[in-house]
Amino acid sequence: MSSLTEARTEVKDSILDAIGHTPLVRLSRLGAGLTPQLVAKVEALNPGGSIKDRVAVALIDAAERDGHLRPGGTLVEPTSGNTGTGLAIAARLKGYRVIAVMPDKMSKEKIDLLRAYGAEVVVAPTAVAPDSPESYYRVADRLAAEIPGAFQPNQYRNLANPEAHYASTGPELWEQSGGRITHLVVGVGTGGTVTGAGRYLKERNPGIVVVGADPVGSIYSGGEDAVKPYLVEGVGEDFWPETFDPAIVDRWIQVSDKESFLAARRLAQVEGILAGGSGGTALHAALQVAAEVDDPEAMIAVILPDGGRSYLSKIFNDAWMTQHGFLERGHDQSVGDVLRAKREAGEVPSLVTVGAHQKVRDAVALLHEHRVSQLPVVSAHDAGAIVGSIGERGLLKHAADDPAVLGAEIVDVMEAPFPAVSSGDDVRDAVELLVGDRQALMVTEDGRPAGILTRADLLEALAR
Repeated sequence: MSSLTEARTEVKDSILDAIGHTPLVRLSRLGAGLTPQLVAKVEALNPGGSIKDRVAVALIDAAERDGHLRPGGTLVEPTSGNTGTGLAIAARLKGYRVIAVMPDKMSKEKIDLLRAYGAEVVVAPTAVAPDSPESYYRVADRLAAEIPGAFQPNQYRNLANPEAHYASTGPELWEQSGGRITHLVVGVGTGGTVTGAGRYLKERNPGIVVVGADPVGSIYSGGEDAVKPYLVEGVGEDFWPETFDPAIVDRWIQVSDKESFLAARRLAQVEGILAGGSGGTALHAALQVAAEVDDPEAMIAVILPDGGRSYLSKIFNDAWMTQHGFLERGHDQSVGDVLRAKREAGEVPSLVTVGAHQKVRDAVALLHEHRVSQLPVVSAHDAGAIVGSIGERGLLKHAADDPAVLGAEIVDVMEAPFPAVSSGDDVRDAVELLVGDRQALMVTEDGRPAGILTRADLLEALAR
């Protein structure tokens, strides 16, 4: 027998066998000057690019085992993208159809990736209550009920989710750290990772501290009264999933969108690891914990749930970051300076908006009352979500064509939203956005609308 035939092969039967066993990497550069060790579990190296590959296979296996999913069936799942990708990969090999229902704040890259794997994508609004018929949770429920042979694994209720992490993520962390892990930092979404991995680790060492990293605006650390929209994807929730065991988390750390995104960018630039915003959320929290721990034997492990390639148009795009107020540039005079000067002079009221489903006559009354020429149009579900704009010039044109337009809803006549600029942007850069018929800009502070500046406002500022 030749040595070639005696050699042990390393060929996997399918790409599903490549899920898991992701590396634990020391963050020696970010951790320089810190007393404990700081290590990261890099889940982007799963075939689908995220930790959700582990869950997706477990959800399908459980559905097949329990008789919920039969050959040729359809999987319908509400997802921020990553679970849908894992399901789509597995479904390709097992012969199932996949419909992923996603909130509209998700990146275009995630949607394109799902479609590349053959999944069908349905997009639902983010800024609605979880029990709203329009929410992506309820849309998924409806599709699963309407489509023959469809099944919703539902990662928010299915205990196969935390069990997947109890069986794989937790043991890997324990083995790879040689049992030296003392702190686990996890961004909490469905709660599956922190519940499953955290439970396993605490069974091996009850002294391990589990830290939940949570976006500002999520229910976990803020409670139901503090729930509000945020931009980081795939982490935090606005309801309590059944897959989350709150007893596992010893401590919560709130992290803002800006802190999350800047941490993710810093990780790429310093350690060469491209992670998503939820990884930035967990990393920011882990660095805070590490700064507080004065024990050289301690090991703080942070889970980086996915990679950054799905966020190149957002987190790693300077223009997007600047537009939302997460990056600032040096300037002589900012649009924020102009807005503040107008407010101090009493020339501009607080941000005045009109709802998409109000009548056109309501907008006319507001324009007259506040002596402004243009108004941003906001979603009926979220007063901070700008969906369009309306102004005197456009209204006059509509009224000339059809005087009955005053009784129409604003959504029928509104125009595109004003171009958005951060309050920290230079006035000269902002002026360049006012091309063609654009007459005004939306000024944002910390990613939220703060006020309107017109072409005349900016030109007057430059003249001064």
